[in-house]
Amino acid sequence: MDWLHDIFKRSPEIALFLSLALGYLLGKVKFGKFQLGGVAGSLLVACVVSQVGVEIDSGVKSVLFALFIYAVGYESGPDFFNSLGRQSLREIALAVILAITGLATVVVMAKLTGLDKGLAAGVAAGGLTQSAIIGTAGDAIAKLGLAPDETQRLQANVAIGYAVTYVFGSFGAIIVCVNILPWLMKRGIRDDAIKAESQMQSGGVRVLGEGQREAAPDLIGRLFKVSAGKAHTVAQVEAALGEPPITIERVKRGDKFVEVTPQLQLEQDDVVLVVGRRAAVVSSGSLLGREVYGIDGMDLTMLHRDVVITSKELTGKTVDQIRLATTGGVRHGVYVVGLRRMGKPLALDPDLVILPGDTATLYGAEHDVRRVASVLGEVVVTGSKTDFVYLGAGLVVGLLVGLLSAKIGGIPLTLGSGGGALLSGLVFGWYRARRQTFGAMPPGAVQILKDLGLAGFVAVVGLQSGLQAVTTIREHGLTLFVVGVVVTLVPLIITLLIGRYVLRYDNAAILAGALSGSRSANPAFGEVLDKAGNSIPTVPFAITYALANVLLTLLGPLIVALA
Repeated sequence: MDWLHDIFKRSPEIALFLSLALGYLLGKVKFGKFQLGGVAGSLLVACVVSQVGVEIDSGVKSVLFALFIYAVGYESGPDFFNSLGRQSLREIALAVILAITGLATVVVMAKLTGLDKGLAAGVAAGGLTQSAIIGTAGDAIAKLGLAPDETQRLQANVAIGYAVTYVFGSFGAIIVCVNILPWLMKRGIRDDAIKAESQMQSGGVRVLGEGQREAAPDLIGRLFKVSAGKAHTVAQVEAALGEPPITIERVKRGDKFVEVTPQLQLEQDDVVLVVGRRAAVVSSGSLLGREVYGIDGMDLTMLHRDVVITSKELTGKTVDQIRLATTGGVRHGVYVVGLRRMGKPLALDPDLVILPGDTATLYGAEHDVRRVASVLGEVVVTGSKTDFVYLGAGLVVGLLVGLLSAKIGGIPLTLGSGGGALLSGLVFGWYRARRQTFGAMPPGAVQILKDLGLAGFVAVVGLQSGLQAVTTIREHGLTLFVVGVVVTLVPLIITLLIGRYVLRYDNAAILAGALSGSRSANPAFGEVLDKAGNSIPTVPFAITYALANVLLTLLGPLIVALA
């Protein structure tokens, strides 16, 4: 294997991408109903590859994880801030329960197996996948007043315990959150994620999934040939049906097209293109004549455009007040087919109050849509390009926040780069939802950052820890590994049971997100997201993850004191 070691030494990135490729291939293999998934597969393959000997810079891991966690926050920012309040009490309780059960499990197992303070803290850091415990425990050991050699030995044992238990700490969380949890609840994560998304997003509005189209759309266009005795003006036809309105967009007389004006007198055998709500368009046949098909030149391209409402004359008013105050000439030919607030569809109820930043989806001919958009606010420009100014600024802010620390009782508290990037992503994603004219990051870009960021982060962890973990197990036996398994599984399962039967979580996707966050289990969360197929687990994850970064970090000094 010397030749392989030489290749990885000259180009360690080959080991990284090899782990990703083979890991995702392994993740597709089904063992009955069990499937590892790409993240867990990448972790296992990376541990195997590491046995050849791979040196990869930790900065790669930091960058990949920052991209992943920022993208997660950016995507879920609007939902996160909308969810804060009394409804977050369950997530807070879940994070506290896991921290307490984690501490109790580590202390009990340390006493049963005779682990010293260093190994106990290392097992906690690895079994609970909270690397910050290494730092807080090492600092606490230094303050015990022991001989320098003993202090150094215990601090080294923290790293040993971490190396042995971290791999299963990541893998075991995936098993509990992705496999045991749905089995216990007898509910699929994907099914519950779709259900929750429908409940959270609809608000009385039918939300179509990707690739879905209505068989009978509400807005349609139809051609009618004017019959004898139906010679009305355009204005008379459009006004005759009242609400919902229709518009006559094109008129063909013989072989020529006639300019459409309100005063245009329709004549017998004129072909008229009528656009509007289905019921009104169908009813307009009684005013015009029979429906016809396949008339050359009568097709008209209609546009959908999203417009951010910024007009001070419109915001703060209800939908009905705006409709009554807007002249027919302004809104003629344009239909509001949707309204979103912070990315969530709203029902166009007459009493709904329009707020600054609400996004209206307009439908109509291009010149009509442009006219109305200039009155409402700013058109949202869609495309496939990412605003790297906004993305870069968000990451810089997040990483700077992660550098901040404060000491409480001598214990340093910090969000770290992961917590800082998550917090920044939440804020920047929320602000982008309010001001959609800048800061674009298309869904495809968000997805690649999440997928590559998480899988790459996990693969680097495996490449760095896999060889050391195997070596340490050979030296110290399987005791540490077994203790790590218990520390990984017991707190998760206890918290899962309390969440299900005491806190009354009845949605598998939401509980899986909250549970993975309460353990800072990023690989597990990635698999939960993959199973869910949408961002529903992200909001509970973001709440519990932020708490877990603080609570689990505090376990280091407590374990040193109690073990």
